[in-house]
Amino acid sequence: MRWIHAAGRGLLVLVVLLTGHVASGARADVGVESGRGPLTLATAGDLTGYLGPLLEGWNRDHPDEKVTLVELPDSADETRAQMATDLRDGDRHRFDVLNIDVNWTSEFAAAGWIRPLPRDRFPLDTFLPPVVDTATYDGRLYAVPYVTNAGLLLYRKDVLAEEGVPPPRTWAELERYAETIAPKHGLDGYAGQFLPYEGLTVNAAEAVYSAGGSILGDEGERVTVDSAAAREGIGFLARGVREGWIPKDALTYKEEESKQAFQDGRLLFLRNWPYAYVGASAADSKVAGKVGAVPLPGPDGPGTSVLGGSNLAVGTHARHPDSAARLIAYLTSERVQRQVLTRGALPPVRADLYEDPGLTEAFPYLPTLRESVLAAAPRPKSPRYDQVSLAVQAIVRDAMTGRQTPEAAVRRLARELAAISRR
Repeated sequence: MRWIHAAGRGLLVLVVLLTGHVASGARADVGVESGRGPLTLATAGDLTGYLGPLLEGWNRDHPDEKVTLVELPDSADETRAQMATDLRDGDRHRFDVLNIDVNWTSEFAAAGWIRPLPRDRFPLDTFLPPVVDTATYDGRLYAVPYVTNAGLLLYRKDVLAEEGVPPPRTWAELERYAETIAPKHGLDGYAGQFLPYEGLTVNAAEAVYSAGGSILGDEGERVTVDSAAAREGIGFLARGVREGWIPKDALTYKEEESKQAFQDGRLLFLRNWPYAYVGASAADSKVAGKVGAVPLPGPDGPGTSVLGGSNLAVGTHARHPDSAARLIAYLTSERVQRQVLTRGALPPVRADLYEDPGLTEAFPYLPTLRESVLAAAPRPKSPRYDQVSLAVQAIVRDAMTGRQTPEAAVRRLARELAAISRR
């Protein structure tokens, strides 16, 4: 998992480790009575190197609660596996406070690995409203949003300007431009992240949501995917591959591969996280100065993105949960959230930063990203999210490669998700 993007790979995974532990099975909310002490902060792939200098400020002001930075593997799957193994160990745990991918909150909470948090210790009312929902499970706050994200449609504004057309707002416009305009300019039409991994789950969920459908309800207890909207959404992706305006190469793309294809000048349209806009606009990009960004399109207008990002949570067996809560409050403060954006190029959760004139000048995509986040939805909530995601990936892949019709794929997905919910 890389610092500079989320979704399917989780955008940022940060783990805070606290020395020691409390008695096994402790589930009290974090409170000021719980004690303080030194912290160890582990992260997967701080590619921008912003976190070390940021934590120097904490260490200077909190000499008895110093944070030591440690890196975990760069893979989201490996990071999650290490977290799960550690949290199951109870008394032998190392990981006590974790910055988990947003879609792990329900799973970790249901498993009893993280403890509920008191809402009044954190500035939740200053956050973009949808991000708070990713940190709750069964009506309780189990984490605090740290970084958010939403998918954007990047496009070649020079090409569309030459053709005299605005960026697409609907799937029909996207398809038409990808089929007709892209070949005229020697470009492939449209790509997302279509390799079978978490990114495909994200792209599939966005297609279903944009068509007005859903996948699961009631914290994963109810399967809702067998609908006309889901068939339309999965059909949109399958049709793109079949008709060629989604190139077959895109079936091998994750975030990095798709970003590289766009910034190398091979794509007219790309669905990706905002970090791809930053990369495509950099001086060494072949399309620097030629990139625009708009919300994802849907059948009849703007679509619905899946929320990406990461949430800070406190492990059930943490010895120093008060120190953990204080660190979380620090990392979500306005001053630090500003640095998360300016130093790390990571989308903050603080709403007011998206309207800051200096920041919007430096990061022109911020107003579009804010619009996308406010209209976004979480991935399907489930205590068995890893199984849900694997099912979505496998079945949508079969639909996109023509092994199964979208209609048959949706029926199969409904059956498999029902079986997962009964386990």
